[in-house]
Amino acid sequence: MVFKFFTILSLIAVASAGGLPLVQDHHHQAYEPQVYHSVPAQYKFAYDVNDHQTGDNHSHSEERDGDLVHGEYSLIDADGFRRVVQYTVDPHSGFNAVVNRIPLEHVKTVVKQVAPVAYVAPTQTYAKQYAVPQAYHQYH
Repeated sequence: MVFKFFTILSLIAVASAGGLPLVQDHHHQAYEPQVYHSVPAQYKFAYDVNDHQTGDNHSHSEERDGDLVHGEYSLIDADGFRRVVQYTVDPHSGFNAVVNRIPLEHVKTVVKQVAPVAYVAPTQTYAKQYAVPQAYHQYH
């Protein structure tokens, strides 16, 4: 019991001497807002797909440095041309793209020969005309 008494008494003595602050005073500190410096976005990526089983063949690459973006993608259109799109994006000009179509060598265009079709003159058509019904008024 004596030990508890001396412990409490020593804590009071230390607190009154200023060793332990009993109340924290935050009013004397000036407010300094947190400043977050934004780091410009930077990235690079690229991928290619070449699936012989499905015929899916395309690629895409892009690079960004801050607000400036450069990229290119390509794919094979159904008509046997490779479409290549090169693009840039910036805050001043927005999105700009240049599209090129390149014929593929392994794709051959096949034109099927069809028999010529003879010209057939249109036939005269007749429209049957009916008499216009007379208005029937029940009340005279």
